Amino acid sequence: MGLDILFIIKAIIIAIVEGLTEFIPVSSTGHMILASSIINFKGDFVKMYEVVIQLGAILAVVVLYWKKIKDSVIEFFRYIFTKGKEGKTGFNFGINVIVGCIPMLIIGLLFYKKIKSLFNPEAVVIGFIVGGILLIIIENMFRKSNKHATKSLDSITPMQALKVGVFQVLSVWPGMSRSASTIMGGWIAGLSTPIAAEFSFFLAIPAMIGASAKDLMEFDYSGMNLTSWISLVVGFIVAFVVSVVVMDKFVSYLKKRPMRVFAVYRIGAGIVFGILMFFGFLNFTL
Repeated sequence: MGLDILFIIKAIIIAIVEGLTEFIPVSSTGHMILASSIINFKGDFVKMYEVVIQLGAILAVVVLYWKKIKDSVIEFFRYIFTKGKEGKTGFNFGINVIVGCIPMLIIGLLFYKKIKSLFNPEAVVIGFIVGGILLIIIENMFRKSNKHATKSLDSITPMQALKVGVFQVLSVWPGMSRSASTIMGGWIAGLSTPIAAEFSFFLAIPAMIGASAKDLMEFDYSGMNLTSWISLVVGFIVAFVVSVVVMDKFVSYLKKRPMRVFAVYRIGAGIVFGILMFFGFLNFTL
């Protein structure tokens, strides 16, 4: 059986979509659901594929923040083994990441099947619009008035981490966006926008690895062929490379500009897709 070049091209398109949207507040899952439906890239393999390329995006976090991750892990265990005499900074940061992940862990374990049932284009359109509106409201309420916001990852408190983690739960609704949810939680918790965004990157590592591991273990690999494996490898690499570029540009952008442009885009895209779907111009099916 020869290579299906069109299939591989579709896989690359979805990987680019993932890399462009994973870390900005527009919902990568929502965009992949819509894009996959538009280009007719569907099936059980595609569901697994989207999980794998998300891991490629997460690898971008590990690479760009490797020193912070490595130092924090070393200090975390050093603090434990020295009974608190050394490594306090890394230990505190590790605790904050753990605390921030607890709400998502609880919701994920309790409602995994119900969450998966939400992965449809209609839910994405609702998530786009509602998430965009919330982004505007919360940014107007908290970002500008927060003159004494936390401006360092190492200054985050466990209570702030918990608030961010609670908001991260909103991202189980496709179209809401994990990045947008955690950044909104960061604003309410008193974090500066760049720090809220960077903390969301770290929360994404355990959250997405945990969710992905479950999906990957349940997938039946017996139907994989050469086209599938090539698509998987190329998609992973493309998602990683695009994510590295986007993450760096996104954090730089947040230091100077508001996030309203993303909110407006979300609302506009949600309305347009909603109208097209309502009148039958686009028939999205998974």
